[in-house]
Amino acid sequence: MAGAGRAGTVERVSGKRTVTEDSDDEASGPWDRRLHIVTGKGGTGKTTMAGALAVALATGGRRILLTEVEGRQQIAQLFDTPPLPYQERKVASAPGGGEVFALAIDADEALLEYLEMFYNLRRAGKALSKIGAVDFATTVAPGVRDVLLTGKVKEAVNRPDATRPGGLAYDAVVLDAPPTGRISRFLNVTAEVAGLAKMGPIRAQADSVMAVLRPERAAVHLVTLLEEMPVQETVDGVAELTRVGLPLGGVIVNMARSPLLKVGQSRLARRGELDREELAAGIKEAGLEPTRDLVDALAWEAAQHADRVALETAERAEIAALGRPVYEVPLVADGVDVGTIYRFAEMLRAQQMVG
Repeated sequence: MAGAGRAGTVERVSGKRTVTEDSDDEASGPWDRRLHIVTGKGGTGKTTMAGALAVALATGGRRILLTEVEGRQQIAQLFDTPPLPYQERKVASAPGGGEVFALAIDADEALLEYLEMFYNLRRAGKALSKIGAVDFATTVAPGVRDVLLTGKVKEAVNRPDATRPGGLAYDAVVLDAPPTGRISRFLNVTAEVAGLAKMGPIRAQADSVMAVLRPERAAVHLVTLLEEMPVQETVDGVAELTRVGLPLGGVIVNMARSPLLKVGQSRLARRGELDREELAAGIKEAGLEPTRDLVDALAWEAAQHADRVALETAERAEIAALGRPVYEVPLVADGVDVGTIYRFAEMLRAQQMVG
């Protein structure tokens, strides 16, 4: 990890990075890895963070592929582009001449491509698809679908291109992966197909995927909010990924709030003991009439904010205890747009998630 092994907290532009003393200190940073997998509980903003990470990695002239596998076209929505076909399309430029391409991976199309690439059987594959054989096979053996999806990701990671520096089509691939609750099964494809195929092309494909998922080549990053359920799912996700031996990256905290009150003020606000005259004076300075109702409303808002900050402080401690690098991006009141993705990318770079 970049900077892993540096103890303490580093404050950066509108963001904060925390690295515990127990973090792995590796010779290469996460930006040197070929595959970045982004997961998280639904609603935490994992697609947003995957997009920001892709732009951050592309900054400085790199070519990055951003992929999704859930058929929801969220990358297209994120970058405000038409729906993605099963074809790599440029969706963003990054500072310094970098490029972000995107691909929505479809299991049926991945199977057709696989049959054509290795067996010259694309026409036969289309026939199978028309009669629903692909859906039948993946329903009977769900692990097969994951092998097809991850196999396409693996192909993009390893794809040669003699015209580019390094000889590869992309400098790195970012995968907007399934949610935390399914991520270990999705990635651990060898175990998923173990009962189905001891040998043969499916097993070989699964094994080749696992070869990419080595710690020096890949990292799984978890996105969370500073709320009880997302944090607990992150804790469980780290434990499960560790149990099955998949490579852990960092934890990205999304929608973090900055405290607006000093510690003493926060304590008073939570107890409902803020000085009402000071609140009234502040309201008057803002050009408003400090009515009793307005003072009461401001005191209530302050108490709610103080309670929220206290909760986030406790949840942040839970995340720090995981011993992984932690990166934060703030809550955006007006919602996320393309400009937000670029700001988040700058924050991730400032916190040394990428370099």
